[in-house]
Amino acid sequence: MKKPKVLILCTGNSCRSHMAEGILRAAAGDLFEVFSAGSKPKGAVHPLALEALAEIGIDASHHTSDHLDQYLDAGITTVITVCGNADQACPTFPGMLNRYHWGFEDPPHAVREGESELDAFRRIRDQIKLVFEAYAAGFREAQTD
Repeated sequence: MKKPKVLILCTGNSCRSHMAEGILRAAAGDLFEVFSAGSKPKGAVHPLALEALAEIGIDASHHTSDHLDQYLDAGITTVITVCGNADQACPTFPGMLNRYHWGFEDPPHAVREGESELDAFRRIRDQIKLVFEAYAAGFREAQTD
């Protein structure tokens, strides 16, 4: 049986979407094919996103910053937006069955007083991890029912 294809969208495809992609792939790569893209990709993955993922054992060094258009005909069944701008810019994908919006702060712009930029990435990574691992667990549980 073919695995459903999940596309995670963010505007720049440099931070949140890559953290979500790496986390979902680690939690449920046996259940889903996972991709990420952006409506206005920055062209590179933020080094602190890579570092924050590496700290939890996820290697995303091979990730690329892609435009969402390259996935329009890829058989995407679920689209998950992780920022408000991407939610508004998200087109309808042919064959898309599910669409979710789970917004997270943009780590480079979310630094709180007394927090380093890496700390902001870690905080948001942990929020993304909670949501996407719960999604994976729920999907896995539904498959066994």
